[in-house]
Amino acid sequence: MSQQAFRRVAESMHSLTAAGERQGGLLRATRIAEALLFAASEPLAEEELARAMPAGIEVAEVLATLGASYAERGVTLQRVAGKWTFRTAPDLAYLLSNTTNEPKKLSRAAMEVLAVIAYHQPVTRAEIEDIRGVSTYRGTLDALLETGWVRMRGRRRSPGRPVTYGTSEAFLIQFGLDRLSDLPGLDEMKGAGLVDTASPGFTVPLPSDDPSLREDEDALEPDLFQAMAEERLDEEEPPLDPEADLKQE
Repeated sequence: MSQQAFRRVAESMHSLTAAGERQGGLLRATRIAEALLFAASEPLAEEELARAMPAGIEVAEVLATLGASYAERGVTLQRVAGKWTFRTAPDLAYLLSNTTNEPKKLSRAAMEVLAVIAYHQPVTRAEIEDIRGVSTYRGTLDALLETGWVRMRGRRRSPGRPVTYGTSEAFLIQFGLDRLSDLPGLDEMKGAGLVDTASPGFTVPLPSDDPSLREDEDALEPDLFQAMAEERLDEEEPPLDPEADLKQE
């Protein structure tokens, strides 16, 4: 066998070895991601998974491999709120309906307010009332804040500086959404019979995932009383000494 032939054989063996090592690294990385996702109590971001990956392995490839492996299983890999998690396959969810802890059920008014916030955020209480056409009970917003699905974003630059509301990451996770744009649009609502096709002038806005404050919003200021309490603690005044007072007398 000529020297050139030996060189080709050596290069082929090296390629096979490198391919085998990479395949082994991908298999290990997939097992690592699988273990992390199963153990996590909340969805994990790609950045969190990437920190545990072997060198030279892309997390996107790992997730694609893992997703394909679980595509036909009882649990599937799903992306929610821009993060990744394992969830029961949609066609089997009914089997667990009696075993899962249902969150506190919201009233119809609360669900309406939640829908208005999701589609129109950032939105103030007055704007919610204007859209719904009825007044909003303060306890309704408190209930939504308690669930963690709604958050206070900032204050509108208008008289009275009203608080603006928006949805949170927990909202996306609860409803299995990757982003707000995954919310059903007008055509989907009409198809599901949720909206009367004859409703004149009815439109559904496209919600935005941008968490930054708008030009007409200011950041929320810290609570005044909390700030005063922290200021007093920072002063570190020496405690009273009754004996010292007696000595001065």
